[in-house]
Amino acid sequence: MSGGAEDASGAAEDAPLASSSSAAPDATEADDSTSESADSSPSAGRPAGPPAPQFKPSTFILTFLFVLGILMLFDSSTRTGVATAVGIALTPLIGFGYHHVLLTMFLAGLIEMALTALAYNWATDWVKTARTQSWSSAFRKVQMEALKSGKKDRIDALKPHQTEVTRLSGELSIAQLKGMAVTWFLVIAIYTWVGLFIGNPQTDPLVNVGGAMVNLRHSLGPIPDWIVLFSLYTFPLSYVLRRGLKHYSLRRYELAHIPVGGAAGPAA
Repeated sequence: MSGGAEDASGAAEDAPLASSSSAAPDATEADDSTSESADSSPSAGRPAGPPAPQFKPSTFILTFLFVLGILMLFDSSTRTGVATAVGIALTPLIGFGYHHVLLTMFLAGLIEMALTALAYNWATDWVKTARTQSWSSAFRKVQMEALKSGKKDRIDALKPHQTEVTRLSGELSIAQLKGMAVTWFLVIAIYTWVGLFIGNPQTDPLVNVGGAMVNLRHSLGPIPDWIVLFSLYTFPLSYVLRRGLKHYSLRRYELAHIPVGGAAGPAA
């Protein structure tokens, strides 16, 4: 009887061991299958890709104006159509019944240069431009000294800085292209409208310029007289307005970064 009890107790002790040993391979197989499925996943171990570019209405508008400006430059029908559409607003506003031609030309040049200056000022970060120009000037001096010294280690040490200056200069160039897209379109559109306005039969092309009568429909060589006169309006206006907006932007940045109460005094 005692031998039978010992056999029964031994069988009972072996049963859990057998069940646990049989379950262990199953758990191991489950872990292996899980790891294999994780490894076989397409996104496993891959870095997250860059976010999808967002649609920017400003970029679309600038691209449209630039392409339209190129089309206007080579297609007279498109150029005339856009200028006629611009004239719907400008003729009642500054046309003065086709009587005061010089005043109309001056105001048209003022509107054109004001809009282009605002677009250029919007696209240009003047603070960043000033900093980049200062860094580029200082870097060129250091680079020239390194090249004159002929030391390769000094030249190699400047390469990361050269890459950074090149990157900043590229960003400024892209910003200038944004302003050029608006300028390109407005210059062609308003110049064409002024030409149509002067060519209108209701307009008197004879104007007094410096005591001499000038026929705006005549040409100075291949260039019509009205283009020469209109350019004398637009070029100075463009320079003055752009310089004024640049000064205003830099001055506003300077005032915004002045500490309250003026310059900080020495620590007590």
